[in-house]
Amino acid sequence: MKKGLLSGLLVLSIGALAACGGGDDSGSEDGKSVTLGGTAGPYSDMLNQAIKPGLEEKGYEVEIIEFQDYIAPNNSLDDGSIDANLFQHTIYLENFSEENNMELSALIQVPTAPMGIYSSKYESFDEVEDGATIAIPNDPVNAARAFLILQDEGLIELDPEAPELTASERDIQTNTKNLVFQPIEAGGLPRQVDSSDLAAVPGNFALAASMDLLDALVLENMPDEYRNVVAVKTENEDSQLAKDLVEIVESEEFEQIIDENFEGFGKPEWMENR
Repeated sequence: MKKGLLSGLLVLSIGALAACGGGDDSGSEDGKSVTLGGTAGPYSDMLNQAIKPGLEEKGYEVEIIEFQDYIAPNNSLDDGSIDANLFQHTIYLENFSEENNMELSALIQVPTAPMGIYSSKYESFDEVEDGATIAIPNDPVNAARAFLILQDEGLIELDPEAPELTASERDIQTNTKNLVFQPIEAGGLPRQVDSSDLAAVPGNFALAASMDLLDALVLENMPDEYRNVVAVKTENEDSQLAKDLVEIVESEEFEQIIDENFEGFGKPEWMENR
């Protein structure tokens, strides 16, 4: 009986080891499961509509997580909770990484919703009256974007020596319409379209407020530094996932989805010139 009992235990032990080995093999196949993060709105939509299908065709199991702020997506990328994110432009990514001692890198720029100048009072810049009010973002980077748009439209002239990406109100040398600037937190700018004569609204906040980008008096000629990027941890920028993400964004299928579903989004220079 003892010999029989020992033989039975041995068989059970071998069976258990075999079962564990089978689990390990299954786990290795599950190595292509990835989690991507984006802010709620157009960029989580872009992940779902234009990137997720391409990854699934390559054999990945893909989960998309939506974030409600601009802090958590990078924290989650840094701690490994997600494998890549899409919500920020290059300047924000670089500043955030430096300020928070993180090693995050941009893989590729994607089409991005541009800032626009909106008005419920005027139908063109020719109608803008002397002393008109304009609500602008209260953060330096987005305020500079607003000033560049106004300069392009001939409403102001900036000091030629002013740094383009950080130009401020004190760099304005000529203000032909004596515009009165009202700095507002960016998320509140859509509500200012009816409260101010003009409002400079970043594209993501315009879309979040169900505004039509094409209703703007003008959309910015966006510098590529302000175009959003797919980002990963720097240690993973040469990974197979990183290579696959770049390949998908560079594909004709990706651009076709952008053209069909993301009207008004400005394309990065690499996409325009290929």
